This record gives sequence, structure tokens and C-alpha cells, in this order.
Amino acid sequence: MSALRPDLAIIADHIEAGARVLDIGCGDGDLMAELRARKQVDARGLEIDAERVADAVGRGLPVVQGDAGRDLADYPGASFDYVVLSQALQTMARPDETLGQLLRIGKAAFVSFPNFAHWRVRANLAFRGRMPVNRTLPESWYETPNIHHLTIADFRTLARRRGFGIGRAWYLTDGKVRGERSANLMADQAVFLLAGGSAAGGDTLGDQAVRDP
Repeated sequence: MSALRPDLAIIADHIEAGARVLDIGCGDGDLMAELRARKQVDARGLEIDAERVADAVGRGLPVVQGDAGRDLADYPGASFDYVVLSQALQTMARPDETLGQLLRIGKAAFVSFPNFAHWRVRANLAFRGRMPVNRTLPESWYETPNIHHLTIADFRTLARRRGFGIGRAWYLTDGKVRGERSANLMADQAVFLLAGGSAAGGDTLGDQAVRDP
């Protein structure tokens, strides 16, 4: 069984052997190491934290230090089969522009993020009047790197408006994959596989999540 974080395990399972992958915000390289060992993937990483870069390089992984919000523009177009952005979209100054860069650099992109419409988040705000602190969102409001709090419905709306085709989506509750129904309320995080609208046939899963409460 994979020791990867649940969203990363889903991504690893759906990248084919031998693919070229750029992992943005790769941390110390857990996903890269898994892909290289299990599927002989040509995986490279970009990470802003110098200590994590050092840890990844110490594991023999090709990781460079950089800021995704600024440095993605330097990568040539269509240079990777997949670009991965896990649990970091909400930390970007311009998430919409970042998604555009992912799909310029890669033929497809995996994006995972915490769902701020999850019922526990709503309950914290409704009954305690405070921003939540939990396993998915572990930092207090004053120290969190999250600057754009998005929901599954928000992401689908943005993808539709910008023409980013949704090839597949996975919704997780406490690390377990759940069904699409009421995902915007019940899932604490999501993983999406994106491509250009024509490549993925548009939003293949429709607007169900947008209509969720």
C-alpha cells in the first residue's frame, strides 16, 4: 500500500509509466520518488522552500528552488506530459493564471486543493464564528499560506469560464474517495485532472458539483 498522502496516491496511480512530469510545490519529493521508483517517470520538481529543496536533492531528486507564481513563465510550452500542483492552488496570488500556465507547460495537469465549502468549515463559521483549524487546514488564520479560499463549485466554475477541460475528478472525505453527489458539502478535498477544453472534451462531469449546496 502506498504511504503517499491520499491526493498524491490518486495522482500517482493515474500517471502512466515513462511520462514526463513536473511537480510544482513538490516539498521533499515524495510523489516524485514514488513515480520514479514505481513507474520510471521522468519527474522534476519546483519548490519554494530551500530546506525542502535540500531534502529532495539529498534523496537524489532533480528539484530546483523557485516561486511558481513567478517562474512558471520561464518553462517552454508543452514540455511535460503532466504538471502537478497539489494542495497549493489556494496559495497562489492568481490561481487562474497559474492554471493557465500549468496547461501551457503540460499536456494535462493534476490539481488538488482543500474544499473550503466542506460542512466542518461551514460549521466552524456558523456556530463558532471562527476560521477552522483541522487536519486538512492545520494552520491558524494568521499563519496560513492560503490566500484564496476556494470550493469545489468555485473550481468547476473557473474551469468552465476559462475553457479548462475537466477530464476526471476525485472527491475525498477523511482520505477516502467518495461519490460526486453533494461533494461540495461532504468532501474535504478534491483532485482534478485538467486539459485544454478541446483535449478533454470540455467539462465531462457536467455542473453537478456547481449546484451542490
